[in-house]
Amino acid sequence: MRNREERDLRFAIYSRKSRITGRGESIENQAELCREYIFSQYPGAGEEAISLYEDEGFSGGNINRPRFRIMMQDAEKGRFSVIVCYRLDRISRNIGDFARLIEELNRLGVAFVSIREQFDTQSPLGRAMMYIASVFSQLERETIAERIRDNMLELAKSGRWLGGVTPTGYASETEERVSSGGGKKKSCRLRTVPEEAERVRLIFEEYRRTGSLTRVETRLLGDGVRTKNGKRYTRFTIRKILENPVYMIADNASREFFSGQGAEVCGEPKDFDGKRGVMAYNKTLQRPGKANRARDMKEWIIAAGGHRGIVSGEEWISVQEMLGRGQEKAYRRPKNHRAVLSGLLYCGLCGSCLRPKTDGKGKNTGGGFHYLCTMKEKSRGEICKIKNPPGDRLDAEVLRTLFYVPAEPKTLSESLDACRERLSDAEAETRQALLRRNLKSNRREIQSLVSVLGRAGETPAKGYLTEAIGRLHEENQALEQAIGCLEKEEGNRIFSPAELEASLEALLLPETILSRAEIEEQKNALRTLVRRAVWDGERCHLYFIGAKLPDTEAKEIEAEACLD
Repeated sequence: MRNREERDLRFAIYSRKSRITGRGESIENQAELCREYIFSQYPGAGEEAISLYEDEGFSGGNINRPRFRIMMQDAEKGRFSVIVCYRLDRISRNIGDFARLIEELNRLGVAFVSIREQFDTQSPLGRAMMYIASVFSQLERETIAERIRDNMLELAKSGRWLGGVTPTGYASETEERVSSGGGKKKSCRLRTVPEEAERVRLIFEEYRRTGSLTRVETRLLGDGVRTKNGKRYTRFTIRKILENPVYMIADNASREFFSGQGAEVCGEPKDFDGKRGVMAYNKTLQRPGKANRARDMKEWIIAAGGHRGIVSGEEWISVQEMLGRGQEKAYRRPKNHRAVLSGLLYCGLCGSCLRPKTDGKGKNTGGGFHYLCTMKEKSRGEICKIKNPPGDRLDAEVLRTLFYVPAEPKTLSESLDACRERLSDAEAETRQALLRRNLKSNRREIQSLVSVLGRAGETPAKGYLTEAIGRLHEENQALEQAIGCLEKEEGNRIFSPAELEASLEALLLPETILSRAEIEEQKNALRTLVRRAVWDGERCHLYFIGAKLPDTEAKEIEAEACLD
């Protein structure tokens, strides 16, 4: 009997290894040990009863692994009844993931076996011991991560460059030294790139002079200054440079500043000699699958680096104070601006977006607005000189082109007259009239059946006749109830003559519909069709959703419709 049950069992072997190396228990070795376990514990099982799932190069920190996901999908389909793995942490080192996995397997009726720890969820004791072991597995993982972090922080205290995106103004170079044991050790430090360092110095000086990120951006655009990747500077990239302490000279002012902020400042006061630059570590919280989050400054680790600083401690500190004040006064974009094309309209000359800008306070402006190319604005017309389209008129023309019915009033009127005639003919065929006809028909049929029933006597037909009469009676009760409900409703007629005339008027003047809609409704209607609008100074080109940009046919709106 047992052999028969074992022959019916199907097994899944799962193996995993974090790194693709020749060391440790290989994927193949794990799978082979699991096979040996199955054949020893279930003699009736054969090779055909085993499915193999392997993930190599994936961490045990989470269960987001391709073959593991496929295995769980197969478990849902009932393709096996036991999962066997070499060791518990091959499945997961995270106690939360592991607990949810065991609950899911219990729901599916799938047992779990770990051969190294000799755990089997088919028994209560095995389940309990497995939970305990998973706790220690997660503890081991967190201990390893903490040890790695501590080692990195100890290295950070030496002022080394620990890798990452090299900041503007510097390049990373490798140094090699001989350790006390005679071995060679490599480390990295930052080397100044003079041309880029001058650019960084210019950004700090210009911001201290103007106090405006936008003005710094305008200056860089006007001078044709580009990033190290060949792109134009934006306020975001400028702010990142201004906030980066790597440019700060490690002097007494910088040491006192970070100490006052509660950061861990490493090294002796003599290390902050006014020549070296500041290295700041542990600035961000990095979590798997989530965006990096900036840490509070009191969690930073500060050390004097092996590179040269660019701006003094006092200069860097004053810039941070100015940035803080500027953030309080930062422009807040109004949420309910009436510009329908906002966010969709782009410049056909430079590719920048066009933003709505309220017209000046002159007596002829009428409180309107126009669209302004952001590159034209930032470069003060040096890089882009495109015309500014009037906002209200361009929006109206776009909406008219896309949504207004281009039918002649006479044609539309004739169509509606035909529709009115059909609706009038159908008035007699309302739902209420149809229900009354059905009710009347049922009553006549009941009368006929009652007459036949009286003549049937005690024959087998009597039962069938009685059943038919009962069904018709129940149907009539339902019909009467429905008719009563319809009589109470005012909307049981399709259209009144007045409603038809109002509909005709609205359709003959379609602008009365969309022009009365809220701005957000107009925007939503536009975004159901249009992917992008491009203004070339003469025409507005509309590119519809699904179209390629710009190699596609576009709906053109003539400039004469919206320009004086």
